Amino acid sequence: MYIAIEGAIGVGKTTLARLLQPIFKAKLFLEVFEENPFLANFYGDRERYAFQTQIFFLLSRYHQQKDVVKQLKTEDNLIADYTFDKDSLFACLNLDGDELETYYQVHHALAERIPPPDLIVYLQADTDVLMQRIALRDRPYERDMDRNYIDELNATYEAYFDDIYNGTIVLPIDTNDLNYVSNPEDLKSVENRIRQALELPPFQKELPLDMKERGKTIRR
Repeated sequence: MYIAIEGAIGVGKTTLARLLQPIFKAKLFLEVFEENPFLANFYGDRERYAFQTQIFFLLSRYHQQKDVVKQLKTEDNLIADYTFDKDSLFACLNLDGDELETYYQVHHALAERIPPPDLIVYLQADTDVLMQRIALRDRPYERDMDRNYIDELNATYEAYFDDIYNGTIVLPIDTNDLNYVSNPEDLKSVENRIRQALELPPFQKELPLDMKERGKTIRR
């Protein structure tokens, strides 16, 4: 079983992956992003450093993702905090013209060798919530993060997952009001929805929305 967690910057992908790892007895496969030597400069001058940053990320993620095939042969379950397609979402936001065309040619050639996950857990959050979470984790190169950039990235993710047709199951989860770090019930709810999406026992079927609302009304 190969689960990948996706979503915009600050949504909580790595945190959730770490929490789910012992639950599903899985191998953890985390993105390596701190090694990109252009990243800090990119956040200071996106236009100047975008191409170098994207190509470095593309090749780095490709070398990482190649190991997925090997690990799936030796591990029962694998949980990643990103997908290979993630890189192209950032590229279409940061590149244009010849640079974007060159990027797509390289990405297309490499993507053919990367296995898709069985399930993508797509974490969603409003831009203001993402900005709060980015500020709380306080990474030095993210301290001057442009809100408009995060807003554009959020919209890019939404458009991508509205149109995805590659056969992979996508499970969208609204995290605006979730705290799966401090609230075990929130984590259990996410686990249950993953089990339900993949038909992994044991899981409880989610109530239809109208039934949930009626239950809330009764409890009041």
